[in-house]
Amino acid sequence: MGKMKNIKIRLGKVSVPLRVPFKTALRSVTGIEDVIVEIHTDTGAIGYGEAPPTGVITGDTTLSVIGAFKDHIEKVLIGRDVDDFEDLMLALNSCLRKNTSAKAAADMALWDLYGQLYRIPVYKLLGGSRNHITTDITISVNDPEEMALDSTDAVRRGYDCLKIKVGREPEKDIDRLKAIREAVGYDVKLRIDANQGWKPKEAVRILNRMEEGGLDIELVEQPVSAHDFEGLKYVTDHVGIPVLADESVFSPADALTILQMRAADLLNIKLMKCGGIYNALKIASAAEVYGVECMIGCMLESKLSVNAAVHLACAKQIITKVDLDGPVLCLTDPIIGGAVFNEKDITVSDDPGLGIKGITGIRYMDETGR
Repeated sequence: MGKMKNIKIRLGKVSVPLRVPFKTALRSVTGIEDVIVEIHTDTGAIGYGEAPPTGVITGDTTLSVIGAFKDHIEKVLIGRDVDDFEDLMLALNSCLRKNTSAKAAADMALWDLYGQLYRIPVYKLLGGSRNHITTDITISVNDPEEMALDSTDAVRRGYDCLKIKVGREPEKDIDRLKAIREAVGYDVKLRIDANQGWKPKEAVRILNRMEEGGLDIELVEQPVSAHDFEGLKYVTDHVGIPVLADESVFSPADALTILQMRAADLLNIKLMKCGGIYNALKIASAAEVYGVECMIGCMLESKLSVNAAVHLACAKQIITKVDLDGPVLCLTDPIIGGAVFNEKDITVSDDPGLGIKGITGIRYMDETGR
């Protein structure tokens, strides 16, 4: 095989409007405005990455992602051979603290190049368990009637698993779930996501009422505050509904703590929280050892970075639940190539690397970062 050397990094922005506003217990959003990363090599190959500025969850903003690249990440990646892969990953992960979305964008661009160098799709490089996965779709927080309508619309589009956003008004959450259950029947799976919206005892009370009410909830995601591992464990120990840790899992170390404490029944892996595929693999391995199944999730991202998560999900059997609806929530798709998203059905590409061919409407930044 020939060599491939990183010669420059280009940063840009991409804007994608959403079909409808995305509303959770933490925020309301009408469009995606993400940072795009291109790592160019001396062979002409380009590796693509993406970082969404999800300040309320990851702490990463547009300018902090740009600064992370300009001041830290570029310095450790430029001039290095792509197949010094382990060393590149260690350098990337140690060149600055936190900044997980920026690291994830660099990480996926490097995996993209590594796959292109050896002419193999990344999901096969990582294990190649399957080439097709099925995602749920998110129903935003609104009045019960509107959420019931959104849910029946999703079922009409072919979805058989809905992720319901809750966590703002506990009493109303039960009404929301009742309305949705009545609208869609019992053949559709309902998972709920509180986005840290409840206190531990409050969560136990609400979840037990949902269970007693026969609402048949598949799982509850992050019922309590991200740093409250004891509270998370309290909920897990006192409810029958399986508990999925999301914002509590930012790193392989977090995952291990939760696994050791048995603080949750399931782990949610998101590339933007853990810093990319390299660290996500460590979380998946820890979960395998403990026999704890994982969900793969995403922030509000375009198809570019969700595609990287698809490769990971297709590689690993321990990832049994898929919440990669970012692209289907978007009105347009500026990304050429990559996985094919046909509503709930996602099929990974067999092109080398991550299979991204280009991006329409990217606005490149000049050297000042504007």
